[in-house]
Amino acid sequence: MERTKLNSSGTEVLIIGGAGFIGSHIADSLVDNANVTVYDNLSTGRSENLHPDVSLLNDTIRNPERLTGAVEQADLVFHLAAQVSVQRSIEGPIFSHETNLDPILTILEAARGSDTRVVFASSAAIYGEPEYTPIDEDHPKEPNSPYGLEKLTADQYCRLYHDLYDVEAVALRYFNVYGPRQQAGDYSGVISIFREQARAGDPITVEGDGAQTRDFVHVDDVVQANLLAATAEDAPGNGINVGTGTEITIRELAEAVRQATNSDSEIVHVEPREGDIKESVADISLARKELGYEPKYEIYDGIEAYLGE
Repeated sequence: MERTKLNSSGTEVLIIGGAGFIGSHIADSLVDNANVTVYDNLSTGRSENLHPDVSLLNDTIRNPERLTGAVEQADLVFHLAAQVSVQRSIEGPIFSHETNLDPILTILEAARGSDTRVVFASSAAIYGEPEYTPIDEDHPKEPNSPYGLEKLTADQYCRLYHDLYDVEAVALRYFNVYGPRQQAGDYSGVISIFREQARAGDPITVEGDGAQTRDFVHVDDVVQANLLAATAEDAPGNGINVGTGTEITIRELAEAVRQATNSDSEIVHVEPREGDIKESVADISLARKELGYEPKYEIYDGIEAYLGE
């Protein structure tokens, strides 16, 4: 198939969940070079995140007819809409399934008939408790929540639709993304939580001893990975890690946020999170090989760029 072109104003791009944190940044990066439409019901996304030249389809991804029609009109689809709370998936697995899994089949079926490339936002949650680090794409996949299982199944559907039907589908497995427009919540939002606590002068609360590690990737680098996945010839059919390949402890992260915000907040330790993963860091060798991806932000520089305004 011909590679998707992103340097033409005639390229039709659909960003599902495009009013949210990551999706709105992807929209910003494309609006000058393509016709960008965002599909979002604004339940968590915000219309103020959208560039004036972006078109908005305000609807739920649980509307298969509207979703199918939108995908069929696009040359390229970025699918980022999801129910992203692990805890909510545990408390309400049926709703989580209907939101995170059913729509990917609608999208892939529509893409199958319209020669549309799909870049899907998968997650490091598919791996579960790491057996080794850094985590490569061949790591055993034992998700420990409905959310992780849904992302894994959708990830595998992308591969299967490529293998069976030649759909140009790519799954990007995000590690811990941070940056402007992010809402606080879970570890992906812990920098936002620490920022709010530091700027308010409140204690910065670290769960457990703070020795647990994570791979935090700046949203600009996630956008880079998405744009590369949209055009790379060998990307379809793959599930690819998106991180930095480096880790930081949560205690070190709290200290970095305190310094970047010039805060006098005390760092305090609270009860550890039940079932918390001790160590997580991505092996990004495949992203480098297949996408030409190279993260631009080391964690301390990224925090300074994000918080040191």
